[in-house]
Amino acid sequence: MHLQIFSPMEQKFSNNSLDLETLREFCRREGELVTYHKGDQLEREGDPARWFAYVESGCFKYVNHGISDYKAHITWFSFEGEFVVDYPTFLYDRPSQTTIVAMMTSRVIRVTGQQLEQFFDQSKETMKLRAIIAEHILLQFRSRYLDLHCATARERYDLLMQRCPGIVDHLALHDIASFLNVHPNTISKIRRDITFETK
Repeated sequence: MHLQIFSPMEQKFSNNSLDLETLREFCRREGELVTYHKGDQLEREGDPARWFAYVESGCFKYVNHGISDYKAHITWFSFEGEFVVDYPTFLYDRPSQTTIVAMMTSRVIRVTGQQLEQFFDQSKETMKLRAIIAEHILLQFRSRYLDLHCATARERYDLLMQRCPGIVDHLALHDIASFLNVHPNTISKIRRDITFETK
């Protein structure tokens, strides 16, 4: 198992930043193949977190709601070849802290918390993997925080497009703005600037 160093946005989305093939194989061997259609919820904020899943195809967005206005905020994505889960609430059988929604028809291989606990308890190596996952998620959250405070809106937009250029086909402009924590007008301006630069 190894970690590689990426820029904050690349690190957040890269499926190569952590060697998880053992965990992928476990999901393929023990999991249930399920199809989610666009708008279907894998998890719902406030309900018990139920699933740890490997995304075979498609993608998911993580949605949280404002405390006072209940406005939807997109905080995360999981793409093909990555895992989708509200971790660690899932591990400790707690209410999910986010709603996870399919952005298109998506196929996942999912396992329960009990199955994953049994997997982690198999050996010292799998217990070590549990710790590495927790450390990696902490690093992702730190990177997300640094993105929002240290990268410009254009830099965050460019990094998102590099990681998943087709995302514009599945997210509305206001959804991209929500994830990048900017006004939709800012995204429109960035796109105009890009169009101008390529002429």
